[in-house]
Amino acid sequence: MPEPGAKTFDFAASVRRDGRIEALGESIQPPEAWAPEHLVLAGLVRCSLKSLGYHARRAGIEVVGSGEASGTVTKRGEDGRYAFVEIECRLDVELAPSPDDLPGLLAQAERDCFVGASLTATPRYVWNVA
Repeated sequence: MPEPGAKTFDFAASVRRDGRIEALGESIQPPEAWAPEHLVLAGLVRCSLKSLGYHARRAGIEVVGSGEASGTVTKRGEDGRYAFVEIECRLDVELAPSPDDLPGLLAQAERDCFVGASLTATPRYVWNVA
């Protein structure tokens, strides 16, 4: 249930018969070997970087970065369903100027990445900051 009065953000995407993914009038064709789980992990990295960028810009800090994520899917003990049970998101970022409160900035980025917040398995973040 949404919190009363909270902002809402609606998204839509489609998958065509040929495997193309379309959103916002554009499309991508993931390689045949990619599983949907790869897209979830890529979404986590992108969302984490966007979240960091949002908070950094508000503090007058420029950000460039990249990242990678990996995860393990197996049966969960609590319900016997296959799902991500472990996820690690490794991010390499450059911040200019250096923030006064780096741990606080990174905590905000982790907290406000809605992809990470939407996962049952809480991602473990590893930040490499230059």
